[in-house]
Amino acid sequence: MTDPSILLTNDDGIDAAGLVRLYEELTALGDVTVVAPAENQSGVGRTRSHASVRRDHPWGYTLSGTPADCVAYALRGLDTDFDLVVSGCNHGPNAGNYVTGRSGTVGAGIEAAFLGVPAVAVSAYHHEDFFPEPASAYDFGRPAHVTVDLCERAEQAGLFTPGTLLNVNVPLDVAEPQMHLTRPLPDYDLHVEHDADPENIDAVEALGRDGGIEGDDDGTVVRMRDEVWPGAVGFENPFPPTEEHRERYPRGSDRRALVEGEISVSPLAIDHGDAEHDALESLVAAYNEQPQG
Repeated sequence: MTDPSILLTNDDGIDAAGLVRLYEELTALGDVTVVAPAENQSGVGRTRSHASVRRDHPWGYTLSGTPADCVAYALRGLDTDFDLVVSGCNHGPNAGNYVTGRSGTVGAGIEAAFLGVPAVAVSAYHHEDFFPEPASAYDFGRPAHVTVDLCERAEQAGLFTPGTLLNVNVPLDVAEPQMHLTRPLPDYDLHVEHDADPENIDAVEALGRDGGIEGDDDGTVVRMRDEVWPGAVGFENPFPPTEEHRERYPRGSDRRALVEGEISVSPLAIDHGDAEHDALESLVAAYNEQPQG
């Protein structure tokens, strides 16, 4: 494509350091329009809103909605035929099946893929610090450079067909990181706590997220904490370069690439499944052979 029209969005908000640097680099590749959330929308996945507020921005527009809202609006509400959607650069990695499924950065790419436009979701991590917080203290130049180079090479190789979605994680602090084709590796658990303290029940229901039942004074607050980075406490690095983590995450997985301080490129399928399954085919055939009552 010659001077492609590129839509840039993110989930950290229009003023995020990662988006700013990515915008600066992508302008050398093509005509860039930004449609991004007005505020931080991390962790919303592919959530869509029925309505949102659009406001002008020097680079395009902001929306009061989610990253998926931004992509949906731009691809169907603007008079531009976008060739590519780039989502990022996220302040932190999006690796593993569960994490990518909840990511607003990846959610924007999924929306683009469903609407027939190839997309790249790019996230940045620090090999030592892991989460680049505060983002203003970090230089997102390397992830931005890698994204531009990857987009150029993918276009030349004919990879950017409708529905293509690449999930990319790039280290901020590795001088010449190797790039690896990876797959999202699941490693997830959930911790549940029960709390029957009446004061805490009232506090939770006051948020409007849990509706109380009239006349029922009993209840228990159920707290569910995701363990998407098993073994990590707080903001410590869950993927240090140790033999323990190399054994836990095999080569070819996105999590192993983070352990090694490498660039992870994972192609993601948006069809959510494969109809070819021998056991299920036998089950369906057996069901159809039985008498129907």
